[in-house]
Amino acid sequence: MEWYLKVLRHFADFSGRARRKEFWMFVIINIIIFIITIGLDNILNTTIDKAGNGYINLLYVLTVFIPALAVGVRRMHDIGKSGWMVLVGLIPVAGIVWLIILYTTKGVNGSNQYGPDPKEVSRISTHLGFN
Repeated sequence: MEWYLKVLRHFADFSGRARRKEFWMFVIINIIIFIITIGLDNILNTTIDKAGNGYINLLYVLTVFIPALAVGVRRMHDIGKSGWMVLVGLIPVAGIVWLIILYTTKGVNGSNQYGPDPKEVSRISTHLGFN
């Protein structure tokens, strides 16, 4: 949950880098909450389509859209790619598959043009007792 809240706290921060762990923990928790909101819409009979999506789910999706986009851009930065690469996901099937491959790629060791290595920053702050 810590990683999910970290993404929400940095909801409009499109600069810097995001580790795979930060990105994927956000995705997993996001999927769980998404499923819960669909369930709530079905229980409360607030669905607006046959797939079970409703007003609660729509509100949730709109709320996390910018944070999800921001963490995706920071994830691209971690592998040394431009944040604009997230637009590859707009290409049906192949774009989404390629984006998943990029999201699972190991980040660049050390600093890159987008900032310091988040793993190193994490290790240093843990060593100094800040975590």
